[in-house]
Amino acid sequence: MDAFLTFFATYWQPMLTCVIIVLVFISFLKEWISPDLTAMSAFIILVLAGILSPSKAMSVFGSSAPITVAAMFIMSAVLERTGLIELLAGRFEKMAGTNNPVRILAVLLFIVAFLSAFVNNTPVVVVFLPIILRHCRKYDHKASKFLIPLSYAAIVGGTCTIIGTSTNLIASGIAADAGIEPFGMFEVGKLGIFFVAITLIYLMCGGTKLIPDRVTLSTLFDSEPGHEFLTQAHIAGDSPLVGKAFPDSPFAKRRELRIIEVVRDGRPVPIALNELVFQGGDQIVMKTRAAGVMELNDTTGLDLSPQGELGLDHVRTESAVLMEGIVGPGSRLAGKSLTQLNFRQRFGVLILAVHRRGVNLRDRFENVKLAFGDTLLIEGPVDRMTELFGEKDFVNLSKPKEQPIRREKAPIAIGALLLFMIGGATFPAYIPILAIAAVLITLVTKCIDPVEAYQAVEWKVVFLIFGMLGLGMGLQETGVAKILAESAASTFNEFGPHVVLAVLYLLAAVLTELISNNAVAALLTPIAIGIAISMGVDPRPFIVAIMFASSASFVTPIGYQTNTYVYGAGGYKFGDFSRIGLPLALGLWVFASFVIPKIWPF
Repeated sequence: MDAFLTFFATYWQPMLTCVIIVLVFISFLKEWISPDLTAMSAFIILVLAGILSPSKAMSVFGSSAPITVAAMFIMSAVLERTGLIELLAGRFEKMAGTNNPVRILAVLLFIVAFLSAFVNNTPVVVVFLPIILRHCRKYDHKASKFLIPLSYAAIVGGTCTIIGTSTNLIASGIAADAGIEPFGMFEVGKLGIFFVAITLIYLMCGGTKLIPDRVTLSTLFDSEPGHEFLTQAHIAGDSPLVGKAFPDSPFAKRRELRIIEVVRDGRPVPIALNELVFQGGDQIVMKTRAAGVMELNDTTGLDLSPQGELGLDHVRTESAVLMEGIVGPGSRLAGKSLTQLNFRQRFGVLILAVHRRGVNLRDRFENVKLAFGDTLLIEGPVDRMTELFGEKDFVNLSKPKEQPIRREKAPIAIGALLLFMIGGATFPAYIPILAIAAVLITLVTKCIDPVEAYQAVEWKVVFLIFGMLGLGMGLQETGVAKILAESAASTFNEFGPHVVLAVLYLLAAVLTELISNNAVAALLTPIAIGIAISMGVDPRPFIVAIMFASSASFVTPIGYQTNTYVYGAGGYKFGDFSRIGLPLALGLWVFASFVIPKIWPF
């Protein structure tokens, strides 16, 4: 017993740290809570347990990696707000042509890969999604043939520079904190350009043949203008509908007519239709397939004139709009069903179908809890659509986000980005300072407003990085990282550093398909550095392996945010990603395992 107590007293901190790591990974997989809350909770537990001192813990918030990541989010927003990304997207439509899918794919892959090297790849995909969907609808192409390649091009494009993806910034920041020479702005491009070339050749020469034709939500319904109409009418004070519940009214019996919203005293009535009792003065917004009031009378048997049997007046008819949207990662609607949200009455629009994990749901989806990546087919009036997509709850897939573009500020934005890149290439150690300086230039010159800048930052990603950096620090403080490094070194030492590098790459690539790529980079980079030191070799090639493997998420739609976006929009099934992504992932693994030591010798 005494021996056990002595052992526990000596090793309880490493054991607790290992337990926390296991729980963090399980939480990531099971999605008990959001990844950022999981990481920060683990970080706080380490501090409360005394594994990390308060002063040591606070040093995490001085790390350059999350600060630079936040700055890159803002710079990406600046390029959007000044119209530069939109300009390139417009060039795509002109260069892509109409009837040649190979040409369309080639132009798309080149532009997206190029943009993603200098801009956070998630907004690039968000901007191009509606453009691709619109282009495919216009020229009768299958969108599913282009959306997975869109995501893959954005992923590999981001590997060409240190700023192209947050995983590169995290790994390079941890390396700099460990006393390793900072990575240059374009240093990783020596390998990244090969990743881009291999991916583009693979997709152009046969990869797309592995992608089946999938039906997107918008093709389930006729989305031509004028197909659906919205009719608005008021209930007169002497109408027989006054005091009548909806289930007992003629509206409930008309399948060709659906009530979207009831407005009372200028406000939507927040009551489920089955519980609604009509009152005099209520304004009813109805959807009908008939083009006008007279056709509505003919198709439903309802007389909507002021002298009609329902006593309705002030009738107005307008065209309904059909649009698609994806539930965003920060959506307030996630975790709630359409019924719980009272969606129809709350937003004044109809949800016609939901795409969830490879399945298009057209019936009985009202009680399905929404989640990030769900694609919704929405129908409603233009003003309500504008209001709905003005929130951060949805990413508009039907057309590019409408907002004032500050084109006159574009030269300033380009200048700030060029100064940052040239300065970063010349003075790698100053990349975080240069990133902040570039942001300040765009703020002072009003390329972007401060409020817009703060909104552009994905704070969940930033705090996920903080939490995982804290967890990595706990691994080092308790000696767990050293134990793991020495164990790995002793196990694979006889095989040499080449095998260790290949194993590390494979481990990171597998983990990034299951949990956040940022978390993988933050967790494995210090371990990789420790392994290299234990083996007596340069850590640089190991760090590069973690950078690229943490970004190379091709096999599942949940490993990388861009994959999740196109998953719903393209109507894909889970296995579609494995079918096309697994050969690519394995090929890049083999290539990187041989080439990394050539570019960065041990």
